[in-house]
Amino acid sequence: MLILGLILFGMLIGALAQLILGRKRGRIDWTMAIVAGLVGSFVGGLLASLLSGDGLELRPSGIIGSIVGAIIVTAIWRFAGDRSKA
Repeated sequence: MLILGLILFGMLIGALAQLILGRKRGRIDWTMAIVAGLVGSFVGGLLASLLSGDGLELRPSGIIGSIVGAIIVTAIWRFAGDRSKA
């Protein structure tokens, strides 16, 4: 159940990152949402939680860090995709 919860949380965070950056072609890319959400949550959430002194518990600092991390991963993914097409 924990793994399904982490995937669902990552998917929601990744979708939120795409909504913040703007959707391409008017819809959410769910593959990018899952990957960006999981990677961004791991890196951004872990760093924000540890830097704020919250440890590994679910706190607002970790959630905010997850969103910021997912936004960064989504932006890098889009930038790399745009450069490979050009």
